[in-house]
Amino acid sequence: MSKSVGNPPKFHFVLVHGSSHGGWCWFKIRCLMETSGYKVTCLDLKSAGIDSSDPNTLFTFEEYNKPLIEFLFNLPEDEKVILVGHSAGGLSLTDALHKFGSKKIQMAIYVAANMLKYGFITDEDVKEAVPDLSEYGDVEELTFGLGPDKPPTSIIDSTLAFMLLKPAPAMAFGDAKFKEQGSDADKVSRVYIKTLNDRVIKQEQQDAMTRSWPPSEIFVIESDHSPFFSAPFILFGFIIKAAITLVE
Repeated sequence: MSKSVGNPPKFHFVLVHGSSHGGWCWFKIRCLMETSGYKVTCLDLKSAGIDSSDPNTLFTFEEYNKPLIEFLFNLPEDEKVILVGHSAGGLSLTDALHKFGSKKIQMAIYVAANMLKYGFITDEDVKEAVPDLSEYGDVEELTFGLGPDKPPTSIIDSTLAFMLLKPAPAMAFGDAKFKEQGSDADKVSRVYIKTLNDRVIKQEQQDAMTRSWPPSEIFVIESDHSPFFSAPFILFGFIIKAAITLVE
């Protein structure tokens, strides 16, 4: 990683959204990064953001995460990136770690994110990582694209359904199971940014995931589930602080 006096290190950050969001959700962080001289890519995964795929027809995580995997596959041979994933975007990061390891990825930063080494393999994985919003009443709108007697094919927060959020492919998330693929996934530095006032992936769930698959460092933000909206300057600072360790 090159570094010249007076200029920031030449990091390339790839920002990965969570369920129902799109690349647009990172706009504050992207602005801060680009203004500071960093290269930034914000992807839309399948059926998210401006991608027109129907979430009710996405049944595998491999298909949902294809935009990130293709992006990494097509990187120049000598280029590596820092992945930053929010919420369910953590599953996308872990999938990429297993597929590419340190060949393409310098660091993986999980922001209030699902961080499960092998995805949803056991009931304990589900308990640790899947949001339980039942205490807030009927806040989710389900679509049963395969029929009422089948599992739901998409899900969205009903309060925000008519705003920027889009239905997420529920079956694809349920299919998020990863295998070792000969990569050196554990050699890539992982950082977890914990959100203390999170009512989606609660503090005890975040703690359980970091105990099960310990990251190299944990930062803590006094924020809700989406610090890129509520605490962008603090989140930006932690992301850069983590990245700088690569050149120290």
